[in-house]
Amino acid sequence: MLLDRIRRTIRRHELATPSTRVVVALSGGGDSVALAHLLHSLDKTGELTVAGVAHFNHQLREDADRDEEFCQSTAAALGWPCFVEREDVRARAARERQSIEHAARSARHEFFGRACSHFSADVIALGHTRNDQAETVLLRLLRGAGPRGLSAMHPRSGRAIRPLLDCERSELRTFLAERGLPFLEDSTNDDVTIPRNRVRGELIPFLQERFNPAVVDALANQAELARDVWRWMLAELSNRNIKGATWNAEDGSWTLERAALVSLPRALRRLLLWRSMNEAAGGRTVSLQHVNDVMRMVESPANDGCVDAPGHIVERIGDRVVLRTGRSRDVRIQATESFRYPLSVPGEVSIPEHGCIVSARLGEPDEASRARVRSRATAVITHEMWTGPLSVRNRRPGDRFRPFGLRGQKKLQDFLVDRKVARADRDRVPLVVDAHDRILWVAGYEIDEAFRVTDASQAVLILTLRHV
Repeated sequence: MLLDRIRRTIRRHELATPSTRVVVALSGGGDSVALAHLLHSLDKTGELTVAGVAHFNHQLREDADRDEEFCQSTAAALGWPCFVEREDVRARAARERQSIEHAARSARHEFFGRACSHFSADVIALGHTRNDQAETVLLRLLRGAGPRGLSAMHPRSGRAIRPLLDCERSELRTFLAERGLPFLEDSTNDDVTIPRNRVRGELIPFLQERFNPAVVDALANQAELARDVWRWMLAELSNRNIKGATWNAEDGSWTLERAALVSLPRALRRLLLWRSMNEAAGGRTVSLQHVNDVMRMVESPANDGCVDAPGHIVERIGDRVVLRTGRSRDVRIQATESFRYPLSVPGEVSIPEHGCIVSARLGEPDEASRARVRSRATAVITHEMWTGPLSVRNRRPGDRFRPFGLRGQKKLQDFLVDRKVARADRDRVPLVVDAHDRILWVAGYEIDEAFRVTDASQAVLILTLRHV
């Protein structure tokens, strides 16, 4: 019996007791309407206490007001008060530069918190089903996810509970039909430009027909297995009594001891880094690639290195791994003073900040052909395009140039990141510039496409970099 299965789910995951005050999130769709009537039965038998119904009007569809009125009438029929709020989610998405789906989810969850406060409730019940769970697993698998992501929706997440997570959508529709209970169909469910709808309407039916008729159960079971693995990993990391990071309030950085990191199994090492990096990222998304880059740096025999990550950088400094946030990065940048030295032609200049000498001389046309085998320490550019005098300086905010072979300009910052130049070294890379401050050569890396030699008869300027 459907109601008995919900009872088992509630008991198994400790979602509610007779004294638990529950708010029912009601959208008007079949799943949430079934949830309301099922919890009404549990409320009458004293197994929990329904405090009221909450409906959030996203104002995204023409019939959104119809949904709101239906939910209010459903709540009244069940004898419960209804708490309603509205928000122009489309305007919020534009204002916060988010997708409508992301803005709607954020607005909805904020509303759930206010609904619990309004009713002095302990939890809010959501109508997610076993089908929703399967769809979430597929969506996260397609985007790339580990145990945490594949665990999908948990029966309890903060104040949100999901009593229907072991029930299939078809069972709920049968429950409603047998009792003649009305519900609303969301017209946007047919919009396959929405990824979840495409998974629901196209991918899962294909998998059921061609691979596994019970694919919904298989995917939902995968979520449960992944959830157990994720919980074990969190508990194991906690049992090892390893502090995630040491906070330095003076410069806004976290420090991890490398010895503690490498002593962990790789899965736990990755988890500790991921958690620390997410804390330092300040809400920005830390990808698997970011974590893998730091993993390689930590496991390397070298005693230094640097990885750029969202909202922070991660540096290997001997036996320590330091995560620097925006404030500490600014401190680090300011520690490297700007420099600019004149470069005569012919002539050379010492760059003590980089421990090198940059030289310049005019070359004959035939030297261009002999220098076609390009060296990072030598640059051959056309003599006609640059305007003297030359200088050698380090980077400035907004620097851009056009790397050899590239059709458009590129930020110097992005170029140095792509070339894996350590954060600590980027402010010391010498740049040869002309009188208009155009970058001719990122010394040791690349010339600007505008200054490349295109005619074998042209006189050339030969620049060299020599470390001392």
